[in-house]
Amino acid sequence: MTDTGTKVRQQRGQPYGLDEFRQHYGLSWNEARELFIKFGPSKIDLDLLMRAKGRLPAE
Repeated sequence: MTDTGTKVRQQRGQPYGLDEFRQHYGLSWNEARELFIKFGPSKIDLDLLMRAKGRLPAE
């Protein structure tokens, strides 16, 4: 936690761009944005999350 009491999430691996992530999984802009807010842009974390949800890449 920081001095202000907010959690700091350390990014693992390369980041996704929001549009790249959205297109990769065929998500709506709002759905991709919500996941970015909750989990950050880490490709490792988001790919694990999507795999756990049973979502395969749209490509």
